Amino acid sequence: MTALPLRTPRLVLIPATTEVLEAELSSPAALGMALGTEVPASWPPELYDADAVRWTLRWLAEHGDDAGWALYYVASVAAGDDTRTALVGIAGYKGAPDANGVVEIGYGIVPEQRRRRFASEAVRALLARAFADPRVTTVIAHTLPGLDASIGVLRATAFSFEGLGSDPHEPTAIRFVLSRDRYDT
Repeated sequence: MTALPLRTPRLVLIPATTEVLEAELSSPAALGMALGTEVPASWPPELYDADAVRWTLRWLAEHGDDAGWALYYVASVAAGDDTRTALVGIAGYKGAPDANGVVEIGYGIVPEQRRRRFASEAVRALLARAFADPRVTTVIAHTLPGLDASIGVLRATAFSFEGLGSDPHEPTAIRFVLSRDRYDT
């Protein structure tokens, strides 16, 4: 099943597909062609690499019906227009809600596009989509203690610091949580 793009006033979040991810593994030019947007020379965002692309490809192959719970490419759009102008980052989910209604998000913005509130805007789009699903009770996010900008995004979007994360691949990560009740208020 194909996921739909998520739209905000300045962004379009374009769902990753097998074709687009394979293009990304090929070259930035191929990625730009597949998305119909410019790809900055600084691509990819920090902490997003070929291993993450391959992980997403595997996840989509195994969970194709849940494609909306995967990666999105974040592109800026021209004011008053739907024309994609430039890729500014990535954002998305690390899978569909679990049995407890928990879903995890992640995001990354290329360096020259930071401090323009694109990450907060993308996170708000992810939250709106997640909490529109009645199964979702909680959205979580992990970041590293030294990533002050990332922590700022989470605080600006109503997340609360919970403590150490639980990802064995990132033992120093910290965890932030946003419950449906808090989101609704």
